[in-house]
Amino acid sequence: MASTLDLLRRLTEHGVELVVVGGMAGVLHGSSIVTQDVDVCAPLEPDNLARILAALRGLHPCWREQPSHPPLPEHPAELAGFKNLYLLTDLGQIDFLSEISGLGAFAEVSRHSTTVNVGGMPCRVLNLDALIRARRALGRPKDLQAAVELEAIRQRRNDQNRSPRADTTE
Repeated sequence: MASTLDLLRRLTEHGVELVVVGGMAGVLHGSSIVTQDVDVCAPLEPDNLARILAALRGLHPCWREQPSHPPLPEHPAELAGFKNLYLLTDLGQIDFLSEISGLGAFAEVSRHSTTVNVGGMPCRVLNLDALIRARRALGRPKDLQAAVELEAIRQRRNDQNRSPRADTTE
């Protein structure tokens, strides 16, 4: 988890526009399902790509899905047209996704996010309802399993919000 926080901190410090989605968003909502990577939705436009590259500088980012793991280009123009970036870094795996199944592109994902404190820093995270919708839209067994757990978390929260307070004073 420390390397994940370090990675998110670097991205935040460089002003990268992003929303944490996927397994890490689930963990931040209380899920017990931990993943090996960090998934973020981010606009893969020149300005934001420049900030991403600056944040990853020195972390030896390379393409995770290519067998030889070639290094990530150093200039945003070389990444023009990419929809997703699946990367390995010295701090772990990170996937930059330009859109999320069941939700859409970054602007829509951003509308369904909330800011939470992650390791002492503000971080935008996909809200619970949108995360459930995205997991269900993916439809893979592991995503459907995660959706069931997230729905249980939502139900527990709703039940807690409806229960009368026992600590009221007269």
